[in-house]
Amino acid sequence: MISMPSGRVERPVMYHRWADITFIHWRYPPELVQAFLPDGLTVDTYEGSAYVGLTPFLMRDVRAPGLPPLPWLSRFPETNVRTYVRDRRGRGGLWFLSLDAGRLPAVLGARATYRLPYYWSDMSVTGEGARRRYRCRRRWPGPSGARCDADVDLGARLTEAERDGLADFLVERYRLFTVVAGRLATAEVEHPRWPLHRARLAGLEQGLLEAAGLPAPDQNPPDHNPLVHASPGVLVRIGMPHPVPD
Repeated sequence: MISMPSGRVERPVMYHRWADITFIHWRYPPELVQAFLPDGLTVDTYEGSAYVGLTPFLMRDVRAPGLPPLPWLSRFPETNVRTYVRDRRGRGGLWFLSLDAGRLPAVLGARATYRLPYYWSDMSVTGEGARRRYRCRRRWPGPSGARCDADVDLGARLTEAERDGLADFLVERYRLFTVVAGRLATAEVEHPRWPLHRARLAGLEQGLLEAAGLPAPDQNPPDHNPLVHASPGVLVRIGMPHPVPD
């Protein structure tokens, strides 16, 4: 099981709520994923496989310390393509291949500060009953038209006995890595343990993995079928990025 870091984010620079999230994961060969990583990071594997995640969700209550959420800017959809890595000190975390967001100021801000590969997209997150619908069409900077349309049916919450080590490996990540001014950097992310539900894909049409340079999941050995989890969400505190020591 991957546990939360013992140190809290003492000086958060942002507060978020990551809501109505679905985690869609495929297995990929580790050597294929490693080719996307910068020096200083190694692909993290589970039972010999690397994983790439597609995670659509709704960003809510975005604000800086001491400020209230702004009505328009603090709520927008986001969809990430991510994988799992370790640095030379053995610390696990996230490496983002792309992040699509529905607010251009958020995209510009994240690109400027965290140097993350954000894209501005037309997006929506809607729900009716147990079904969630995620829609994403990339606008800028491209490739224009890359999309993700996902319909997800939610199931029962996973009990602790039902929650396996792979689920924790995929979702319980409390650090992101990026490259700032040519150097590997990291920022800590603090939130409660994810409450996870069973979920089923009722439909998925996506091109975000391919736009990031990955082969399409249906062309990728060894596993074409995704593993799907969902969560109502968590409150999040984000730390400032800082260089990773050589």
